[in-house]
Amino acid sequence: MIKKTSIGLLLLALSTTSCVSKKIYADLENKFAEVKKERNALADENELLKSGKSQSDLDLTNVKSELDKVKAERDKLSADYAATSNNLKTLQNSYNALEKNSDEALKANMDKNRELLAQLEAKEKALAAEKARLDKLSQDFKDRSDRVAELEKLVEAKEASMKKLRETLSKSLKAFDGKGLVVHQKDGKVYVSMENKLLFESGSWTVGTEGKKAVDLVAKVLADNPDISVLIEGHTDNDKITGALGGGVENNWDLSTKRATAIVNILSSNAKVKKENLTAAGRSEYNPLVSNENAEGKAKNRRIEIILTPKLDELTKALNEI
Repeated sequence: MIKKTSIGLLLLALSTTSCVSKKIYADLENKFAEVKKERNALADENELLKSGKSQSDLDLTNVKSELDKVKAERDKLSADYAATSNNLKTLQNSYNALEKNSDEALKANMDKNRELLAQLEAKEKALAAEKARLDKLSQDFKDRSDRVAELEKLVEAKEASMKKLRETLSKSLKAFDGKGLVVHQKDGKVYVSMENKLLFESGSWTVGTEGKKAVDLVAKVLADNPDISVLIEGHTDNDKITGALGGGVENNWDLSTKRATAIVNILSSNAKVKKENLTAAGRSEYNPLVSNENAEGKAKNRRIEIILTPKLDELTKALNEI
């Protein structure tokens, strides 16, 4: 502050004095420069002091933070020590109690261990039994799957066999296309349906010449397929048989059965056809193809159906094993 005042007075003196010697002026300028230099040095020193104070404050803050951490760790260690001391006392008491009652404690532990061992053995047996049951179920499932696969192969083979049979019959009976004879396959069976106009006179069960040719052709095919069951069904319309029309036939049941039997006789006349495969049945008027309301419908319903079915011995056996 004194130096600033001196500088001010010096400057004032310079400004108010009009005539100053060059020597004095030079001296004053030198002193001014020195004072200015000293002032700058003091300013730099002041900045250094301020910077040092800020660093000291920061160091003080860090020291306080570290002190707090140390105190917290000290408190935690004190708490851990107290807990450990309590645990040690508890363990010492427990040890003393065990030492005092060692025989009873050992016996109790042995009993408990025996009980646990018995439980484990029982559980092991139960698990072994369950495993055996699951293994058996797995094997049964595999066996059943194998049988199902075998059955599917048998069914496919039977279907292929019946398809081939239908094709063979269709080829053999091609000459009778459009003459009241139809060959078709349904539900794993082959049907040879022949209208009565191809086989019989009205009210008769005697097979005509043309009809016999068709039945003989069917017999030749059956002779080459001995594993086929053959059901011959006779069917009529719903006209009642009365008086002279009967010619020794009691009713439609009787007529349909006699006609079916007549076809069986022709088929069985072929020595290669197994007679045990043949069955004759009369269905009378009760399984019509179409309505009996007109003459055309009645003509379609009057028919013989030869139903060819593969023998199902292997299929039945496979089904019984599933």
